[in-house]
Amino acid sequence: MTSQISIKSAEYEYQYEDSALSHTYSYLTEPLLSMLSEKAKSGKGKLRVLDLGCGNGSLSSLIAQQGYQVVGVEESASGIAMARQKFPDCRFIQASIYDVPKAELINAFDVVIAVEVIEHLLYPKELMILASKCLNSGGILIITTPYHGYFKNLLLALSGKMDDHFTVSWDGGHIKFFSVKTLTNLLETEGYTDLKFKFAARFPYLWKSMLCSASVAE
Repeated sequence: MTSQISIKSAEYEYQYEDSALSHTYSYLTEPLLSMLSEKAKSGKGKLRVLDLGCGNGSLSSLIAQQGYQVVGVEESASGIAMARQKFPDCRFIQASIYDVPKAELINAFDVVIAVEVIEHLLYPKELMILASKCLNSGGILIITTPYHGYFKNLLLALSGKMDDHFTVSWDGGHIKFFSVKTLTNLLETEGYTDLKFKFAARFPYLWKSMLCSASVAE
């Protein structure tokens, strides 16, 4: 599978134009840092965080500024180049989520995060598998992804905004759409337990995104 899905022409690489934080971080940063803080309180020493799909490295650097040791992984060459240039407080590795991880990353992290990444993946379970390999005993995975549920989807349909929301013209856009139920099913199928959800932005059941922390079964 890896040889079939990791090959990508440079023509279709997602290009990062600057090192600014994405607009999604305006409402995701606070709950994400809260989850990291909760994990830090339960452990000893400096929390080691792996940021899968780190993009231009801006979020990795923001997390590092909170006192955590952060390694970012990103497939985009332009994203990695920008991250290495702008954010020397972190280490960055150019690699696909579908690639076999470097030996030094195995069982090396207290937390693996994937922020607004899984909805872009054809094979989302591969993210779960990679994260479980990189987490140490007692480590957790934190995933964020746009929230979908019955009332939100119904409102989108009734308002005529469904096409705008699920636009097909966005190159590299969203191809998977998760509810609490479907994300829970995926995580539990891949062996994760102790799932805890937080929600971000807008009103209850119309949230923009959801965050889920999960532990790998011992």
